Amino acid sequence: MSVARITRRARVSRRTFYDLFDDREDCFMAVFSDAVSRAETVTRLAYTNTPGGWREKLRAGLAALLTFFDDEPNLGRLLIIDALAGGPEVLRHRAHVLDNLSLIVARGSSETKTEREPSSLTAEGIVGAVFAVIHTRVLNHDDEPLIRLLNPLMGIIVLPYQGQTIAAKELAHTTTPHPQFPTRKRLDKDPLEDLDMRLTYRTLRVLSTIAAHPEASNRQVADHAGVHDQGQISKLLTRLENLGLIQNTGEGHLKGEPNAWHLTTRGKAVQNATDIHTDGPQP
Repeated sequence: MSVARITRRARVSRRTFYDLFDDREDCFMAVFSDAVSRAETVTRLAYTNTPGGWREKLRAGLAALLTFFDDEPNLGRLLIIDALAGGPEVLRHRAHVLDNLSLIVARGSSETKTEREPSSLTAEGIVGAVFAVIHTRVLNHDDEPLIRLLNPLMGIIVLPYQGQTIAAKELAHTTTPHPQFPTRKRLDKDPLEDLDMRLTYRTLRVLSTIAAHPEASNRQVADHAGVHDQGQISKLLTRLENLGLIQNTGEGHLKGEPNAWHLTTRGKAVQNATDIHTDGPQP
């Protein structure tokens, strides 16, 4: 994956890419970190908000993680497969995530119902086995939803800690979506598709500014986006309006009042897909 392919697919300039990232690995690390954060959020919410003990919470957390992978297959593949070739920093981050998951699984020791307490390596081995199973399914492009692995994976997890009887119950468990964590609908269409405009860093800053400061005037947008030429900001805003990305709800030049810019539905989708953050004082 070259920088040229990345910028062409993302429809941004090379200058925009290097304004945001040092190189390809830095770009990959940013995407990986964001994907980890999103996966951790849904998993942690499910785990902490589910009543019951270790087993019930673990089932909820694993269900949320598998659902996330089903909802976001590209991010799931990135976390499970692509990260293995992501460079030293990515591998260190991945190892840290797996260590944290092992600590959660190891809490099963406090509920051990077997004759011998599992060794300290048991949790690490379980996490490795679980991710090996998921890795195989994702690598083979299996059409079966990953959520269907929930029961057999839970059986693997609880067996060393709570024995065969509890493991058998997990295998026979009824799998239903957690009501607090519904499946998120994915966009049917790439928001950047058919966008007749090359997205520069300046354009991204303008969209991000309007997202952060709805009803901002031309001058306020220019100040936050770092565009010092009022003629340039006026032309850019007009072009974005013609593309259907922003709309003006102010009186504008008709009554001598400032414009008031908002993102349209498509503008929000484009801004979310290319999100960057702006600095500066509030308008």
